[in-house]
Order: sequence, then C-alpha cells, then structure tokens
Amino acid sequence: MRLPVKVTSALFACGVLLASLTAAMPAEAAAISCTDTDLPVTGPGLPPLVPGAPATVHGRLCLPAGQAPDTVQLLVHGGTYNSAYWDLPYEPQRYSYQRDMAGHGYATFAVDQLGAGRSSHPLSLPLSVWAEAEAMHEVVGHLRAGHAGGVAFGKVVIAGHSVGSGVVAVEASTYHDVDGVILTGITHLPALPVLVVGAALGLQPVLLDNQLSTLGSDPLYFTTKPGARAGLFYAEGDADPAVIAADEATKDQVSVPGMGTVAVFGIVLPATKGITVPVLQVVGEKDVLFCGPLALRDCSDAGALHAQEAPYYADPSKLTTYVLPGAGHSVALHENAGDYRDATRSWLRERVGAAPQGYHSIG
Repeated sequence: MRLPVKVTSALFACGVLLASLTAAMPAEAAAISCTDTDLPVTGPGLPPLVPGAPATVHGRLCLPAGQAPDTVQLLVHGGTYNSAYWDLPYEPQRYSYQRDMAGHGYATFAVDQLGAGRSSHPLSLPLSVWAEAEAMHEVVGHLRAGHAGGVAFGKVVIAGHSVGSGVVAVEASTYHDVDGVILTGITHLPALPVLVVGAALGLQPVLLDNQLSTLGSDPLYFTTKPGARAGLFYAEGDADPAVIAADEATKDQVSVPGMGTVAVFGIVLPATKGITVPVLQVVGEKDVLFCGPLALRDCSDAGALHAQEAPYYADPSKLTTYVLPGAGHSVALHENAGDYRDATRSWLRERVGAAPQGYHSIG
C-alpha cells in the first residue's frame, strides 16, 4: 500500500530532523572536554604523607573544542567547598562555571585545595594561607609547563572564591607569576558580627559531621552544620533549592588555621597591595558575610564597591569591580550567575587580552 504523498513527506521530514538531532549530539558532547589530574606540590611545614612522596593537588582541566586557548583560569574554591563549586553536579548548562567557560572558548583548571576533595589531606595545623599559596604557585608552574592535559599555557589567570580569594591574593602578591587575578565573594572589611555568629552556629568539627566523618580528619578541620549553607551562602529569591541541596551534598572541610590566617593576612591586611596585574573583584549584592552596614561596605553597585576597595590596591586603575544583583555569597551558584560569567569573559578579553577559542554551546 502506497502512503499519501503528504504523509510520506511528513515522515521524511521527521526522519531528517531526527537524523540532524542525532548527528548534533556527538558534536555537542565533543564541544568541551574535561580531564582530571594530580599534580605534585610542596608547602612550608607540610611533611609528605608518605616518606619520600610529595603532596598532590587534584584538579580538573576543561577545554573547548579545537585548538586549546593560550590562557587558562586557575580556579580556587572557598572554605568548606571543593572544586565542585566550579562544576556543580546539577544543571551544568546553568550552574557549571567550568563547562560554561569551555562552551564559550575558555580553558579552566579547578583545583581541590590541600585538605579538601581529592587533594592530599595533611595535618591541619601547618595548613596556613602561605602553605596553600605556595601550592597554588606550584600549580601555576605546572600549567605553564604543560603538566595538566599536555597543554602549556602562555597566560594564567588565578581566580578565587571567599577563603580561596584570600589564598589567591597572597599567591599573586608573593610570587608575581600570573597575568590576572579574579577575587569573588570577598571585600576587605568582612561583617565580623555575622562571621562570628555564623561560625559559632553554622560550623562544627568534621569529626562530628555524619556526612564527612569518614574523612578521618583531625580536630581542627571544620565544616558547615546541616542546613547552614542556605543562610550563610545564598540570598533568598535568587537561589534554587535544588542547587543548595547539591551544595550540601558536595560540601567539604576547611582547616581552621588556614581559615584564620586567610582572614587576617589575605583579607583584613591588604595582601592585594602587592598585586601588580589586572584584578576583577566580584561580590553578590546581598552577601551577608562581606557586604552591608556590618561590613561597612555598600555593595549596591560596582561604582560604590570600587570607591571603597580601591585604597587596598597599589594601582586602583587596574581594579575592575562587579556586583551581581540579588546574589548572596556564593556568586557562581545563584540563578543569575550567567551575568557574572559574561562580565568575567568581558574582563578577560579587555583587561587580560585573553581571546576565546571559538564558541560552543553546552545546552
């Protein structure tokens, strides 16, 4: 039986459409590539976990399709986070900083800081901001030498979040080995009352945490109590409850000595005075930890933030500020985080000269 011409044409059109979608899927999947690697590092006061063996920093390199870019962003997470902050396992097309950057032609290498994730877990006491900064300095060297994914990057931009921003500031001002600095979730005058209350009510030793107790941590590794992250890190009205749940599920530990030395020497005392390359400083408008009257910081717009933060930089002309409207502390995980990523890409092009390698949508 012969089918009517119209039916045959419709079936043919559907077949073509299905074939085109099927053909597009492998290309879409191949648009970016992410690989994991472990890099050897040392640090002051950090004896090897195994005699004769160095500590290692675990990282994930995400690249766009085609020729690798000349520039890579080294991403350093905040306290009680790990590298999942930059590649959250929930709706990656909306919330993964790494995959979105790769989709727009930019390379990233997100690390687990020492003591977190799949990096080495040394004793917490010597794990200061200087130890973490030295480890990141060595990672910068590895990236330039092609030890991650076989790509030798000509430019490295180091980016941090919260406590990680303090580490990044110390690294950049001490070693002068990067081409740009991105500081997120941080100002130089934190809201001390909020931090004190938040630490007292929202943190606990990892040894007491059912989710992370299997890490076998020493008593000076802490994490957030169940349910505390929503109030500390997110702003109501700009946060997806499923994202907060994924955040809770991937939370990690932080060294109390590390967090303390970061607070004093990476934030309060202006390590940023020693940074000589372009800086992008990003905060959420409703970040209760670093903005508002208790922090003496007006985060209502980029201009106000720049005026308040500029005195902490040797060359204020190299400072660019950005405020993500309606967002809380963890700017990368809010519903409008795409705006912050767009602003970051504009800054990379205009202030660092980092051009994207093509463009490949991820969803």
